[in-house]
Amino acid sequence: MRPLRIATYNVEWFTQLFGNDNRLLTDREWSARYNVTRGDQADALGIVFTAMDADGVMIIEGPNHGHRRDTVLALENFARFYQLRTSRAVMGFANDSHQEIAFLYDPARIQARHDPRGGGERDALGARARAPRFDTSFYFDIDVDAVPELIRFSKPPLELAVEADGRSLRLIGVHAKSKAPHGANTPEEEMRIAIDNRRKQLAECVWLRRRVDEHLAAGDSVMVMGDFNDGPGLDYYEALFGHSGIEIVLGQNCGPEMKLHDPNADLALVRKPAITPTSARFWLDNQKRYFEAMLDYIMVSPDLAARKPAWRIWHPLNDPGCLKVPELRDALLAASDHFPVSIDIDLTGPSSRPASSL
Repeated sequence: MRPLRIATYNVEWFTQLFGNDNRLLTDREWSARYNVTRGDQADALGIVFTAMDADGVMIIEGPNHGHRRDTVLALENFARFYQLRTSRAVMGFANDSHQEIAFLYDPARIQARHDPRGGGERDALGARARAPRFDTSFYFDIDVDAVPELIRFSKPPLELAVEADGRSLRLIGVHAKSKAPHGANTPEEEMRIAIDNRRKQLAECVWLRRRVDEHLAAGDSVMVMGDFNDGPGLDYYEALFGHSGIEIVLGQNCGPEMKLHDPNADLALVRKPAITPTSARFWLDNQKRYFEAMLDYIMVSPDLAARKPAWRIWHPLNDPGCLKVPELRDALLAASDHFPVSIDIDLTGPSSRPASSL
């Protein structure tokens, strides 16, 4: 049996490719991506998903879930249209951003269910919970004034109980707060919003890390994946806080038994731009050029890292396998401003924990 392949993929404005009947729109109308039609973007995604041939894909910015929209139905319609073996979808808590987190998977290889952990904002004794459920609130002092602020995820992470190849896994899909100062009209306002957003992003990463601590303490095999909107050295304001959200989630100050592993994050932590990988490509209109950043990660627990998995960024220009196939290269550029990140891991053998019934 081939290794299990899990991917994370932020699909820019995926929701705009579906009508209110949750069916895929493959016409010649413009998509929300610049100079790309809905049909071209949909077909590009079909090519990318087919080429990846993943057993499960954590989709970031998935189709909206609301009054007439159904994220799971839309994704399963997408899979059916392009005859993908990842034919089943699961999602967690819906949000108000039209950017849901969902998992599309092959039911012949994977079983998955939404399994959120944590209680409410307070524990049974009335104290504030250390790591409450992700659709509730988290109290954390983000401005060092000794008064904890109330933090809520705009996009609550998706917590999954997964069985694959007879083994149990905990998967957490993440779309952390963007640090971009949207809505700023003056340099002073831009600075204030940027600092507030970074504080919020760091607080979300602390909350997430506390959940990871719980799983590692319980001996769970864990994968944390998605768009963290962060990376060491990514913006000027990191110097104000001394570390990035990525370092917090990885557990850089923890012992080896509590650290998560991702080689792309390790390279970013070296802080040498010439060797830093990238997973996203954005157009800077004021500079008339593209900017690249490493935003998408798959972090794994030490027991999974010991199995020597292989990570891959499906970058159309930097990955030789993508670059040499013009159809795939062009599809990756048309499909989204992010590129998929995947991990291949062999879960067979005695070192993994036995599966428990879902």
